[in-house]
Amino acid sequence: MADQSQNKSGQKPLSPEAQRTTGIADSLLQATEAVALSYDGLKAPTVSARGEDELAQAIIQLAIQHDVPVYENASLTRWLSQLSVGDEIPQDLYQVIAEILAFVYMLEGKTPASADQL
Repeated sequence: MADQSQNKSGQKPLSPEAQRTTGIADSLLQATEAVALSYDGLKAPTVSARGEDELAQAIIQLAIQHDVPVYENASLTRWLSQLSVGDEIPQDLYQVIAEILAFVYMLEGKTPASADQL
């Protein structure tokens, strides 16, 4: 029987069927930390949201609802969670974040504008 309870933020957890349909891993739905990044292509990516526990779940749920790609990496999240909202990611993380962004762009069929000029 599915649990119809709500968490403290008032959101119902996704049913197992909804989890399978959306391809969301159980571990992602159990995440206790989440960090959202924004990237405009001009400056380094910045932290646009971060949270723990119920707030982390709300961030993940909002991303899923708005078709924002969600990437699960506990150690990267721990690094990023040390930053404040509005902070740019440190140079030490440029390479790993660039690889994640490149993968997301590839999945979405996007290419860098400079690649069109080659």
